[in-house]
Amino acid sequence: MDQQKEIVFTYRQEEQAEEVVLRLARDLPARMRAPETVPANRGEDPFDSADSCTAPWRSAIDPPEKRKKGGWGTKLFVGVSLLAALVCLGLGIWYVGDYGWALPGNASRDSGGGGYLPPSEDFFYYDREDPGGKPLPETTIARYPVGGETRLALHSAGDLQVLSPGEVFDKVNPSVVTVLGKQGQYASVGTGVILSADGYLLTNAHVIAGCRSCEVWVSGDYGSVDRYPARLVGCDEDTDLAVLKIEAWDLPAAEFGVSDDLLVGDPVYAIGNPLGTELLNTFTNGIVSAINRDVNVDGVNMTLIQTNVALNSGNSGGPLINKYGQVVGVNTIKMMSEEDTIEGLGFAIPSSLAERWVNELIELGELRPQPVLGITITRRPRELPDGTVGVVLVDDVTPGGSGDRAGILPEDYIVSFAGEPITSAEQIYVIRRSLFVGDKVEVRVYRSGEYLDLTMTMRAASTQKSSQSPVIE
Repeated sequence: MDQQKEIVFTYRQEEQAEEVVLRLARDLPARMRAPETVPANRGEDPFDSADSCTAPWRSAIDPPEKRKKGGWGTKLFVGVSLLAALVCLGLGIWYVGDYGWALPGNASRDSGGGGYLPPSEDFFYYDREDPGGKPLPETTIARYPVGGETRLALHSAGDLQVLSPGEVFDKVNPSVVTVLGKQGQYASVGTGVILSADGYLLTNAHVIAGCRSCEVWVSGDYGSVDRYPARLVGCDEDTDLAVLKIEAWDLPAAEFGVSDDLLVGDPVYAIGNPLGTELLNTFTNGIVSAINRDVNVDGVNMTLIQTNVALNSGNSGGPLINKYGQVVGVNTIKMMSEEDTIEGLGFAIPSSLAERWVNELIELGELRPQPVLGITITRRPRELPDGTVGVVLVDDVTPGGSGDRAGILPEDYIVSFAGEPITSAEQIYVIRRSLFVGDKVEVRVYRSGEYLDLTMTMRAASTQKSSQSPVIE
C-alpha cells in the first residue's frame, strides 16, 4: 500500500453477553503477588491497610523479629561502660586508701608531699600470734602438780665437734614435738622441745593462750606419730614461756647449750612446724644477727637473740640450735610489716635466760619477781687514771630503781660488779640472772676522777608494762 489508511473497529456489545475474564498463562513471581490480606475492594490502597506490614517485601527489608529485639551494639556499649565504671571505682578506692584526698600532684603515702617517704618508726610489728596490744587470753588447760625434780641444765660446748647441717637435724629432730592448743572448734599449732625423758616439754606461752586443752604429737620411729594429752605445769606471759607435761617415758630429751657463748655470725638452725601441720619438722638455717637484742613486744621488754633463720607462724616454741646440735634458744617472734617487705628478722629467747625461768615454772608454776638494775648501760672503752680501762658506761638511770637508790649517776663507769672486774656489759647481765629481789650487790664506779664503792639492793621490775622501747636492764 502506498498510503496507510486508518481502519476503525467498532464493537457493540450484544445484549445478554457473558463477561470475558483474561488470565496470564504463567504465575507471577512471589515478590509481585498481592498479599492474601489485601482487602477485596481493589479500590483501596493496600499500603493503608493495617495488615500491609505482613507484605513479603516489607518483611524482607524490616523483619518484625529484629525490630522487637535490642541491637547487639547497645548491649556491648552498656557492658563496656559498666566495666569502665568498676575499674575507675577500684582505682579511686586504692588512691584514697594510699594517699587520702590529696590531689595527685601533692600526694604521698604519708601526705608529706614530694613522692614516697619512708614509713613511720612504728610501721612494723612483732608476729607472736597475739592480737597486738591485748593481753593473752587466759589458759584453762588442766594443771599438772608443780614441784617436780626435773630441772633444765645448760651444757657448755667445750670440745664438742662441729656438726654438719644434716647431723644437726638428725641429732635434734627427735626432740622436737608439735603442740596443738584446742580452743573450741579451732586449734593453735606451735612447736615444742622435750626437756626430759619423763615428759616435760618447753614451748611458748602464746601457743597455748586461751586454750582449754592441749595435745602433743611426738614423732616416733619410721615416721609414726604418737599423740598425748598434755597438762600445763606453768606459764608466764611476759617471758612467753610455758612448760607442759605428758605421760610418757624414755623420750629423747634435747641437749641445751649456753647462749652466752654465741657470737654474731655463728651458724644457727631451727626446726618447727611453719603454717600448721602440713609442713611438720621443717629445717631452716641462718646466722646469729645480734645477741642481747632489746625488743619491746606489746609493752613487754624482752632481751632476745636476733637471727635471720626463716621463722613463720607455727615455729613458735621450737628450738634455735647451734652448730654443735645444742638448743640455745626458743623461737618466739618475727618482725612483720603491712607497709613494707621485712625478711630475715626472727628472735629467740636465749637459753641462758630461759634456764632460770623454766626451772621456776617447774618448781612453783610461776616466776618469782624479776630483779632489774634500773640503769641503761653501753660499751664505751676509756683509759682511767690508774691505767685500767673502763668499758661499761652508764647512759641513764631510772628514778627510784635499784641503781638510783644505790647512788649511781649517768656518765659513771662500772668497773666491778658483785666483786668481779667488768670488761663487758654481758658480764653484768650474766651476774644479774643469779640474783633475786632483795639481794645486795657491791658496785664500784669511776666518777669525775675518783672511784666510789656503792651497794645496790635489787628491786623488782615494775608491774606496769612500758609502752616505750626497752632501756632498762
